[in-house]
Amino acid sequence: MAEQSKKWILMVTAQTPTNIAVIKYWGKRDENLILAINDSISVTLDPAHLCTTTTVAVSPSFQQDRMWLNKKEISLDGARYQNCLREIRARANDYEDEKKGIKISKNDWQNLHVHIDSYNNFPTAAGLASSAAGFACLVFSLAKLMNVQEDNGRLSAIARQGSGSACRSLFGGFVKWVMGKEEDGSDSIAVPLVDEKHWDELVIIIAVVSSRQKEKSSTSGMRETVVTSALIEHRAKEVVPKRIIQMEEAIQNRDFPTFAQLTCSDSNQFHAVCMDTSPPIFYMNNTSHRVISCVEKWNRAEGTPQVAYTFDAGPNAVLIARNRKAAALMLQRLLFHFPPNSDTDLDSYVIGDKSILKDAGIQDLNDVEALPPPPEIKDKVPAQKCKGEISYFICTRPGRGPVLLPDESQALLCLETGLPK
Repeated sequence: MAEQSKKWILMVTAQTPTNIAVIKYWGKRDENLILAINDSISVTLDPAHLCTTTTVAVSPSFQQDRMWLNKKEISLDGARYQNCLREIRARANDYEDEKKGIKISKNDWQNLHVHIDSYNNFPTAAGLASSAAGFACLVFSLAKLMNVQEDNGRLSAIARQGSGSACRSLFGGFVKWVMGKEEDGSDSIAVPLVDEKHWDELVIIIAVVSSRQKEKSSTSGMRETVVTSALIEHRAKEVVPKRIIQMEEAIQNRDFPTFAQLTCSDSNQFHAVCMDTSPPIFYMNNTSHRVISCVEKWNRAEGTPQVAYTFDAGPNAVLIARNRKAAALMLQRLLFHFPPNSDTDLDSYVIGDKSILKDAGIQDLNDVEALPPPPEIKDKVPAQKCKGEISYFICTRPGRGPVLLPDESQALLCLETGLPK
């Protein structure tokens, strides 16, 4: 690289999905390496609806490492960013592009600075696993830029050092984060269980109760739980290992009743552990509880689960329906109980896969207002609906893992300057 022109810029853009845990990760045995106290299982969400796009660029003209997140420049000084950058640079390989006259030796990467631009197409830090998608995309794109030869399983151990859940976003479908036993975290990696096509009849509806940043971050919440909760050790050692086995079996067999029972129970226990923390942590709110009640009443009325619910560290409900028919019926119930404000456009109230609205027979706000009470509440129709309590709904499905975006027009950085477009 030594005497080449300082004008070249090498750039890579990637897109990575977010994921939602159905068996939760909560609590670390090592804060720095981010090693979990229990295994966890998640479903990767379709990146068409929820994803992070990241462009990484390198040039001898760059004076320092810089990063922009959702159009704002942020500091890369934090240990989590530094850990990811260090680990990727240590695994970098020689790179050559004869056409562009670029030649980078393995050792050159240590002295070259990078520019990173990342964008989430969903709210950041609101309990929708934005950090999982973000760090997974950072590590995946940097690995491609620096010609790292390791597979996504090995890369997941690096992404984990940015955000624990990020390791699971390096694969599509259902993914297991193996907690591992080694002190250096080398065996704490993500492994794919089944791809997104295995159980493709599932439909996921996310009720975004709040897109505001949560009051208590997952990091500090976990730390306080591990120190103060009497229930967390029992959960990690006794409850979760059994649930992991049962959940893997339910996923392999596409056994929705067992899947739903485990998903709901594990979400409820996770939030019980948060409440058992001192001082107690309340991630869910009254709207979250009303969504649970709506699902539970319908499932009981049907005699078999139609929908599973799960809540991460925030009030937003992730509802997993057994098929499209159940998803359409669930959306009818949600819109009956939680109609939009009168000044809200239906097109912005239900986003993502809008075909579910069509299945539900809803074309406009008049159809929402005309929805009859669900049969399971015919004797107890609420006097008032919870108008405006939900910001919007996202309809999605299980999705694929990370991909490169070869089209330069999709890059977030300008190829001439290496700065945000």
